[in-house]
Amino acid sequence: MSTVNIVNTKNESVGEIELNDEVFNREVKEHVLHEVVRMQRAGRRAGNACTKTRVEVSGGGRKPWRQKGTGRARSGSNTSPLWRGGGVAFGPKPRDYSFKLNRKVKQQAVAMALSARFQEGNLIVINDFTLEQIKTKDFISIMNVLDVANGLIVTDNASENLTKSSSNVNGYKVLSAEGLNVYDILLHKKLILVQPVIESLEKRLMA
Repeated sequence: MSTVNIVNTKNESVGEIELNDEVFNREVKEHVLHEVVRMQRAGRRAGNACTKTRVEVSGGGRKPWRQKGTGRARSGSNTSPLWRGGGVAFGPKPRDYSFKLNRKVKQQAVAMALSARFQEGNLIVINDFTLEQIKTKDFISIMNVLDVANGLIVTDNASENLTKSSSNVNGYKVLSAEGLNVYDILLHKKLILVQPVIESLEKRLMA
């Protein structure tokens, strides 16, 4: 078991907590993280790029000129991909870029991403993170005290005050424990876990 300090919003140590090494201190395999991030990003692609083929372009009703005797190359339609304004040969069509990975692989990847942040010393456990009102200034003040310029905050129950207070500040994101994913962990330099989240994460990732 590894241990980490628990701090409050004033960055004062208020205790320690043990972390399960299977979740927070396991071997990090970059190729697994890469594959899961690739899957997440592929699932977000719109895939709506579309070009018209020669069949779909308007026109092409008659032969532009007769077959022989003009001195020009023979041509059957002005919708040919060779012509300006014609169709596109082998152009993109709407498609789904998403693909699936095994549940175990995705679970392991989340644990590896958590382990990477812990091993780097970029994991912060905070006992409570609640704001009395929606105020960006208060949120920024707490981040400055914690010395976090770019961070992902994971809570057991994301409050409206916290979510809205952080939404106008670049470099920060608030997620619930259920929505925690590899891409967001790796996208932010520091990971802030509200204490109750740790137990739920260990149950989820050890299942």
